[in-house]
Amino acid sequence: MTSLLELDFPTLIRHFAFEGSFLEACPFGNGHIHDTFAARFDIGRGKTRRYILQKINTHVFTQPVRVMENIEKVTAHLRKAILQTGGDPSRETLTLIPRLDGKSFYQDETGAVWRAMIFIEGAQTYQTVSDPRLYMQAARAFGRFQIRLTDFPVGDLHITLPDFHNTPWRLENFLRAVENNAAGRAQLARPEIDFLLQRQGQAGRLVQLQRQGQLPLRVTHNDTKLDNVMIDDRTGEGICVIDLDTVMPGLALYDFGDSVRSAANPAAEDEPDLSKVFFNLPVFERLVQGYLQEAGSLLTQAELDNLAFSAWLITYEQALRFLGDYLNGDTYYKINRPNHNLERARTQIKLIQGMEEHFEEMEGVVRSWG
Repeated sequence: MTSLLELDFPTLIRHFAFEGSFLEACPFGNGHIHDTFAARFDIGRGKTRRYILQKINTHVFTQPVRVMENIEKVTAHLRKAILQTGGDPSRETLTLIPRLDGKSFYQDETGAVWRAMIFIEGAQTYQTVSDPRLYMQAARAFGRFQIRLTDFPVGDLHITLPDFHNTPWRLENFLRAVENNAAGRAQLARPEIDFLLQRQGQAGRLVQLQRQGQLPLRVTHNDTKLDNVMIDDRTGEGICVIDLDTVMPGLALYDFGDSVRSAANPAAEDEPDLSKVFFNLPVFERLVQGYLQEAGSLLTQAELDNLAFSAWLITYEQALRFLGDYLNGDTYYKINRPNHNLERARTQIKLIQGMEEHFEEMEGVVRSWG
């Protein structure tokens, strides 16, 4: 995290077309990737306006220009779609503040890449929720996001993270990690390894359907967590999908599946007490209901037929990644305790088991709302 003492905000903000006079900036949000600040400006008559100022993590996103080009194109398209339906694009999509020369980002003398956006007031994100209706609202927001981008030329987007949801490729990496056993941990994780190997035959299902032309490429978000939807404080509705760094061509099923993986487990992703981890079928139904209310008319029959399976597959893929990293010696995911990645993998496996126990019910839910 960049220290406030390291930053010269008055110099930095002069490069962007902000309205008003700069007053202050302070760290904002719970993100773990970028350095994010809320910058406040005096716009006269006793009023102030806030903006988001963000330093992009170029270690994670090594092609920030391509990331920003994708975001520019997608948000411009969303603005048009929102205006056509009488909506408010300043609240319903991210609004980039351009640099004075019109570009969407600024690179300072240290090489750091910065961007700025309108601060959406009167709305917030949630890490966890007590009201299950918010799951449906988040799913509706992601479905609306895809509907509004239906006519976007998906080939115009950069693939900024190649093979991000290529499950067969993830499986190959996992098999290599098992064979190499670089950290000498395979024996400690033998039950988990065996569990994933027993199910490897399903890894290529969606990739194969895509190759057969049954699953179309769409504009996908690729990080469909609950806290990437802003919920309106007054109405309780999901109004804006945020964190568009991973927007690129993909399968709608990957987005839906990942929303289930992250929301239908009431415990933390790294919960060591597996008694707290289970698959929450009522939350799954809320997600299906909300998503299909918005995007149901968009989906092909093959997409509907595989909606429940997509949740299983993305959870399986994440288990491969966590356990593979554990076997490799924790070289990718940050850990803060021994066996952290093994615990993460076990959480995903427990969730897979719950999905398998309720799979017929999951498919019934999809049929009832599809």
